[in-house]
Amino acid sequence: MDIMRLMEKAGDEAVVRRVFGEPVQRGDVTVVPVARVIQGGGGGGGRRQGEKGEQEESGSGGGYGYSATPVGAYVIKDGEVSWQPALDVNRVVLGGQIALVVLLLVLRSILKKRRRR
Repeated sequence: MDIMRLMEKAGDEAVVRRVFGEPVQRGDVTVVPVARVIQGGGGGGGRRQGEKGEQEESGSGGGYGYSATPVGAYVIKDGEVSWQPALDVNRVVLGGQIALVVLLLVLRSILKKRRRR
């Protein structure tokens, strides 16, 4: 697959439907799910000059990837729109662990200073 076809395919993947899901309606409430979409791609090629009679070697490659993470939903009820964020439990746990490590390091340095006195 050449780079131009890869980039066209990447553009087709990055459509609004990936960010805003299909609205779900129950009675007078409509929910529109929203996601954070991150995408990236790249490619390259190179040549190597052959040594003493060997042929020149060349190669190329490319890749593309994307990630979608739910961030919340718009809720439409009685003509009013409200935002309901999604809770990322993994991020909350990781943040708590980082805060705990920092707290322990600060306490350790305070206790070391007190012991020296």
